[in-house]
Formats: sequence, C-alpha cells, structure tokens
Amino acid sequence: MSERIEILHPDPTKQTTTIDKKKYEVVKDSIISTLEERESITFKELTDELSCRLKPDFEGSIAWYCTSVKLDLEARGIVERIPRSRPQRLVLNQHQ
Repeated sequence: MSERIEILHPDPTKQTTTIDKKKYEVVKDSIISTLEERESITFKELTDELSCRLKPDFEGSIAWYCTSVKLDLEARGIVERIPRSRPQRLVLNQHQ
C-alpha cells in the first residue's frame, strides 16, 4: 500500500481526506513552480498548466488533484488567493 498524506482545507469546517503522497508531491511541486514562474495565475490557467505539465504520465483526474492540493496549500499558508479577484487569482505567500 502506498504512503498517504492528509490534505487540509482552508475552511476548518470541511472534512479532510488523504491522498497518495507521491501524487501530492508531484502536484504540489508543479503548482509552486508554476506560481514562481507566473507570479499570479487564475485557477483555470493553473489547472490548464498542470494538465500540460503532468500528462500523459499522471494517473487520475488532474483537475481534482489540482483543486485538492491547491486548497491544502492555501490551508498551510503557502498559496493565497488575491482578495476580490474575479476570476480567482492565486499567488505564492511571500510571508511564509
């Protein structure tokens, strides 16, 4: 059985879940490197970018993993949403 990691949600009332740790690390690294390259990005652009970076080797729904890991990174203070941005824009937290 593969090692799993608990992923958090920025809303503490939401239930946490666990996912495969290797997949988590791949998606996390892709999100962080994308944000380092782009400074800020919409969530849709992030999902599209991860689809390009991870296909065809990634097994599973890239969109689901992108959403889940992005929320975990928000909960951990690594990624933050730009307030009042429409559509939602993301940046790396510079105060981490």
